[in-house]
Amino acid sequence: MRNDDETEAGTGIETGAGDENVPVRFDTKIAVLLREDLESWQRLNVTAFLVSGLGTVSPEVIGEPYSDADDTAYLPMFRQPVLVFEGTKEILTAAHGRALSRSLPRAVFTSDLFSTGNDRDNRAAVRAVGKDQLDLVGMAVHGPRNAVDKVLKGARMHP
Repeated sequence: MRNDDETEAGTGIETGAGDENVPVRFDTKIAVLLREDLESWQRLNVTAFLVSGLGTVSPEVIGEPYSDADDTAYLPMFRQPVLVFEGTKEILTAAHGRALSRSLPRAVFTSDLFSTGNDRDNRAAVRAVGKDQLDLVGMAVHGPRNAVDKVLKGARMHP
């Protein structure tokens, strides 16, 4: 039987949830890695697109719906923070390879997607290029904290 302040490894469920005085910790990490040469609007756009896919394959990262004091309902969001990192094209390429080798859930955004305008064309643009030739500008990954940390080796926190 599981205590409210514990978690089973790999579930992504927070510890400390049953006691508001205990810091909430997660056994998983959600991270976005952006190429450092992106414009501000591109960083925001890429981040939004990348994280949208993670909850579809890892539903445990999605929390409960929100409501305000007037009982107005709002959509659920991630139950844990999303950490945003940046790095060079080479760091992003290496991180992509490490995420693949660890079979972590991941989403990619390539430079080609800046010139498309819909999901069909986005998927076609990625499909047209082999994994080792993708011109990555961003990647999102979810998994055990230590595995995600290894994937992000060399990246730095986004300013």
